[in-house]
Amino acid sequence: MTSLNKKSIEDIPVTGKRVLVRCDFNVPLKDGKITNDKRIVESLPTINYLVKQGARVILCSHLGRPKDGFAPEFSMEPVAQRLSQLLGQPVAMAKDVIGPSAKELASSLQDGQVMLLENVRFHKEETKNNPEFAKELASLAEIYVNDAFGTAHRAHASTAGVADYLPAVCGYLIQKEIQVMGKALENPKRPFVAILGGAKVSDKIGVIRNLMDKVDTLIVGGGMAYTFIRAQGGKIGNSLCEEDKLELASRLLEQAQAKKVTLLLPVDAVAADAFQADANTQVVAANAIPDGWMGLDIGPESLKLFSQAIAKAGTVVWNGPMGVFEMPKFAAGTQGVAKAVAESQAVSIIGGGDSAAAVESLGYGDQMTHISTGGGASLEFLEGLELPGIACLENRE
Repeated sequence: MTSLNKKSIEDIPVTGKRVLVRCDFNVPLKDGKITNDKRIVESLPTINYLVKQGARVILCSHLGRPKDGFAPEFSMEPVAQRLSQLLGQPVAMAKDVIGPSAKELASSLQDGQVMLLENVRFHKEETKNNPEFAKELASLAEIYVNDAFGTAHRAHASTAGVADYLPAVCGYLIQKEIQVMGKALENPKRPFVAILGGAKVSDKIGVIRNLMDKVDTLIVGGGMAYTFIRAQGGKIGNSLCEEDKLELASRLLEQAQAKKVTLLLPVDAVAADAFQADANTQVVAANAIPDGWMGLDIGPESLKLFSQAIAKAGTVVWNGPMGVFEMPKFAAGTQGVAKAVAESQAVSIIGGGDSAAAVESLGYGDQMTHISTGGGASLEFLEGLELPGIACLENRE
């Protein structure tokens, strides 16, 4: 994996230079107000470093999924206001992305000043990675910094295209992601335990295959576990099952055995008679779920089994919940695994998305070594894929 050797903002002179920084400011908004500014706060180390070095900082990001051109509810205006407060200096807001307002502001920037472009996704050319659009965007600056790991798996104009026209390096956020996750995959402290959850085996096939060569123990929970249990001949009632993946699940089970990887599946399940918060529940063996019932969480014995493996781990990577944790009756498995990971002495890496949300909401965030800022991106990284937004950055000699 060459991504470990990427140049960062410290490897390039930035003083007096116009620096275009792709951030992930895709924050949740309600009635025009930011409800959680975590993503903005996480970008501050990179921005502050550039300001201190006397760079002229041009920030850009997407926000939401605007359908067609400018839409006031997706404007970056609230982000500019919050950034001004956090940086303790005014952040000028351009009225466009590559239009006269952006160009004028960019050319009048002084050393140490910061500006923000309007939502890059107001242009369809952004997601199409249109070269002309990327070139126009690049023309605002002299250096490109990617610090948006959450979109690094997308080849868009602002995440990859601009690197064709400017020297390109990573910010602190991407640097931390690739160092922590890269080291875990390439040289983990052992035993290396991976915990995979979520609904579908099909979403995680590449990850399972890649991790199978690296881990000592693979724990499979969530809806995807039932495809494996069924493949072993278990009865899973109405639980989620990908019929067309049964053969694959059997092959993966055989592979684990051949590679001497301990593959742990749930031994019991919290079964429900309907997919709803107030359903009737019972704890049953995971391979003997009655007809008409469905497994919606791992049971207490499974949690014990998984927690024992986690307690012995040197490195833990976790991606995907153990059950339908949005419903309180089926949250105990995910909560228990989060607690076990938090209390372990292992290097703990939480791969974005639902697992990150679960860990944060339970207050275990501070006890994890690293919580990835990108769900899809961290999955592709764990799969061993080259991410376009990282591949485009310059390598150290």
